[in-house]
Amino acid sequence: MAAVEMRKPSWINYWGWGSGDMLGAGAQAVITGWLFYFFTTFCDLTPVEAGLILGLPRLLEAITCPLIGYVSDNLRHTWIGRKVGRRKIFLLLTIPLLPSFALIFVTGQTFTYYLLTFIFFELLYTMFLIPWETLAAEMTKDYKEKAKFAGARMLVAQTSAILASYLPTLIINNFGGKDSPTTFLIMAAIFGGIFSVVVTLVVIFSWERPYTEAEKTIQPEPLSLARAALIPATMFRDLFSTLRIRAFRQHLSIYLGGYIAQDIFNTAFPIFVVTVLLGGTLIISQLMTAMYVAQLISVMIAINIVIRTGPVLAYRIAVGFFSAALLLYLIFYFVRPAGFGEGLAALDGNVLTALNPLSAGFSPTLVFWLFAPIILAGLGRGTLNFVPWSVYNYLPDVDEAVTGQRREGIFAGVMTLVRKVAQSGAIIATGWIIGAGGYVSATDGVAVQQTPQAVNTVAALLICGPIAVMLAGLVISWRFRLNARTHGVLMAEIDRFHAGERTPSSETAREVVEDLTGWRYDRLWGASKATAAPPNTRTGPDIDPGAGPS
Repeated sequence: MAAVEMRKPSWINYWGWGSGDMLGAGAQAVITGWLFYFFTTFCDLTPVEAGLILGLPRLLEAITCPLIGYVSDNLRHTWIGRKVGRRKIFLLLTIPLLPSFALIFVTGQTFTYYLLTFIFFELLYTMFLIPWETLAAEMTKDYKEKAKFAGARMLVAQTSAILASYLPTLIINNFGGKDSPTTFLIMAAIFGGIFSVVVTLVVIFSWERPYTEAEKTIQPEPLSLARAALIPATMFRDLFSTLRIRAFRQHLSIYLGGYIAQDIFNTAFPIFVVTVLLGGTLIISQLMTAMYVAQLISVMIAINIVIRTGPVLAYRIAVGFFSAALLLYLIFYFVRPAGFGEGLAALDGNVLTALNPLSAGFSPTLVFWLFAPIILAGLGRGTLNFVPWSVYNYLPDVDEAVTGQRREGIFAGVMTLVRKVAQSGAIIATGWIIGAGGYVSATDGVAVQQTPQAVNTVAALLICGPIAVMLAGLVISWRFRLNARTHGVLMAEIDRFHAGERTPSSETAREVVEDLTGWRYDRLWGASKATAAPPNTRTGPDIDPGAGPS
């Protein structure tokens, strides 16, 4: 297969494609930041029920995630793929349905209602997310351009998270209804409209990988009943074949280390604010806003670190910041600074007044404990969000060296599948632990006095859970060697494969490619099927993970 000539993306393509994360991250910011709190505060659901609603739909995506990735990959040589787009057809189908997001935030419904409406939205979300994620990897082969796409995406993501965290404050200030469920219904309706708009922008300003002349001559085989019956087997074969790529296995560990830590934090933090910091909806909203602003700053810095040195250093710094924030919350929990509760109550829900030295509520102690931990958490979380999705854009290149194929869809499907299953387990477990600790849900929005055991459980979960998961990812990161220099070597070798060469250009090139893929050089480019042959067990050379562009 001949190499294709790539279009040069401009700023409008970076931001047009990146705007999709207003849905990708915006929906998740609302769901993970508010939905557990909404269910347990306004819907008379127990922590266990809320955890099940948030967790069970993600288990169903064990089928839908890889299926959508597989189908979108294999639509390339069909009429729909060539005329509409194998990725864009999914995006177009979601546009009119995304405002249904607001249905999740209607109070007074049953457990079954909330479960079914959440399943429906998660299906729409997956139909958008997986095809959309592939587009950045298809639009360019250049390391720096891929990083810019990831950076634009994450800057939009953090902006959407700021909006998700601060909208309740704006709605309460303009429409009243402090600690009212109507606040969340209005917020969800606003986001539902935004989602449809940004998906339209993605369709307009992005493109799929262009066809080679050889591909244009391919005529797809008619879909017979026998071929259709083999789709599940083929799909799961492709699914598991991705795990035979060494860089992808390492990447998944790093990815899950950062994201599961945030799942636990997102679920437990609003409860921690209510039970330990003694705040309400307004306090939660403003603290989360401060955190997401810090995340936005963090992404801006991380983009430059990843471009210059690679993702590993950025990941380690992020783990350090987030862990420091959690340790500060641990100190707060044991010290319980004198006067903090009274000072917080005097702010009347507006924590920003604590920053004004001339205000009656000003207190250095109050300012430190309100803002230092949450800003540190944001500085860590922004980079933890950015690093995995910046790395994803390079993984189909590693896979192409092994298989000779472009499988962006299946990689996006696997990443989302693994993420959803892990997130499901994390949220269900978090809800169960909070419930088992004795936490009692609010009744009709009225908070209940919690037992010391319940408060202890929430605090321990918020602090210890994320640290433990991040440490596991940190250990794996020491062996991850995909960076600007090694990616450049990989792409040069892929160009040689396209030209018909089957020997490495140098010993260094061989070592780099074998280390990233986990396969011997003579078994690359489809010479030995990745789905059937065992991966190479050699550990690879000692490549400096912090090396910059050569």
